Amino acid sequence: MTELEFLLRVILETLTLFFLLVGLLGLLIPIFPGLTVMWLATLIYALIQASYGKMGWIDWTLFAFITLAMMIGNVIDNILIAKHVRDKQVPWSSILLGFLAGIVASLFFTPIIGILASPLGLFGAEYLRLKDRTAALASTHAWLTGWGLSVLARVGIGVLMIGLWMAWAWL
Repeated sequence: MTELEFLLRVILETLTLFFLLVGLLGLLIPIFPGLTVMWLATLIYALIQASYGKMGWIDWTLFAFITLAMMIGNVIDNILIAKHVRDKQVPWSSILLGFLAGIVASLFFTPIIGILASPLGLFGAEYLRLKDRTAALASTHAWLTGWGLSVLARVGIGVLMIGLWMAWAWL
């Protein structure tokens, strides 16, 4: 390997790791597609490596596992939130209003406002439906617990994706 090839490899791996870490930190922001950003970083890495003929079947297999992890992670967060709230007998209409409130607030304001708007939207829908503040707070607590677990799950999946990429790039 020449000095230039080594330098280009270091730059490629440094940029890929940088975007993997940006994606991992972005998982804390609900509307930021952190896992997708991480996957795109590995896709670009794979395409560049393939263009130099450096992608073997093990490399493609690890990329496939990264792709599968990204797909699972992008679905699991909504499932965890909805499951926790559904366990409290909250109807889908209230859940969808909570999701909608978060999306709309994130579009017009900042993602931080979206984080607050989702449980507030759910609380408002449940308060209107039940006319009971304590029951509406219990539903909101279930939403927040589900959201916390979904963040942990996505961060765990993000760390797994980084680990798979490190095995691919450095072993």
